[in-house]
Amino acid sequence: MPTPATTASHAHIVETLGRRIVGGELPPGTGLTLAGLEESFTASRTVVREAVRVLEAHGLLTSRRRVGLVVRPQAEWDILNADIIEWSLDSPRRRDVLIELTDLRVAVEPVAARLAAERAGDAERDELVRWATLLSDLGNQGLGDSDEYLDADIAYHRLLLRASGNALFEKLGDPIAEILRGRAVRGLTPGMPRVGTLEAHLATAQAIHDGRAADAEASAREHLTLVSDEVVEA
Repeated sequence: MPTPATTASHAHIVETLGRRIVGGELPPGTGLTLAGLEESFTASRTVVREAVRVLEAHGLLTSRRRVGLVVRPQAEWDILNADIIEWSLDSPRRRDVLIELTDLRVAVEPVAARLAAERAGDAERDELVRWATLLSDLGNQGLGDSDEYLDADIAYHRLLLRASGNALFEKLGDPIAEILRGRAVRGLTPGMPRVGTLEAHLATAQAIHDGRAADAEASAREHLTLVSDEVVEA
């Protein structure tokens, strides 16, 4: 079992190389070697190999016979991986990445809201209203940039996706949580939410609670449209 020191060194290599690749410092086609990484990071071959395996799993690196390690094109990255989302939000492409990820939410969450209105259990319906009410209370107090608001926002959207009854939508809970967290920790979430967003949250939750599928979808789309405008204008 790795020691704490080995684990830290492994994490450091993953973090450093991952950020350099995603940030464009190491563009697609760049060649690397295990020996070179060992020397650069003053790390053992075992630690470097483990870090490389993680980056290969993320789709950032590939190993080629007689060539070594090669940085893969962006189209081959696991772009919904939480690490890659985080690194992307610290890259020169931050704005484009936020827009792309928000486009994904616009496409998925309104449909998830409609399905939740049709499929959610009673407890899920009640909890969605509870989270949306808390978000409204916090937002109206100007606490939209607080940790409490972020926690409630993540919980609300995770539950919305899960309540849809679609396992693929539920899988998007982690990347969407990372999007919300990424905006918040970088000061991109306003203390006073955009006019209409809190109301749309509540309207969506209430429509799901009441089983009004079309209204749930429409309210969720209104909410995400407002969020999209906020991201584009930021």
